[in-house]
Amino acid sequence: MVLIERLRARQWRLSAQRRVIAEVLSGPSLHLTAEEVTQRARAALPEISVATVYNTLNELVGMGELREIDGIGRLRRYDPNTVQPHHHLVCVGCDRILDVFPEEDFAGALEPSERHGFEVHRADVLFSGRCPGCREG
Repeated sequence: MVLIERLRARQWRLSAQRRVIAEVLSGPSLHLTAEEVTQRARAALPEISVATVYNTLNELVGMGELREIDGIGRLRRYDPNTVQPHHHLVCVGCDRILDVFPEEDFAGALEPSERHGFEVHRADVLFSGRCPGCREG
């Protein structure tokens, strides 16, 4: 289920601004920065403010409907895929990010002695390298 559908199911109040932001964030393997969300939202709703975009992104992260991904590339990005467990493949040349769905459950990969008493809920794995375009360029 895409973000806009999940928000409707939660009966979250979808003002015109919130709806446009949710629509911008609905799609496969999206990992947009706040600036990219703002640019795309302004294409549909030119009067939307940067503050509204940031406030909405923060609210969606707080609700668990977006994952804030820090440390990937040069800017913080937002991932609307909070439903299907996945990891990320990142190009160190162009910052391209793809979702990957390996069969191995990395959250269960830690031996009990390596968990230091933690109850592991999720593992965030980042694979980094160079995409075909950056390798050839």
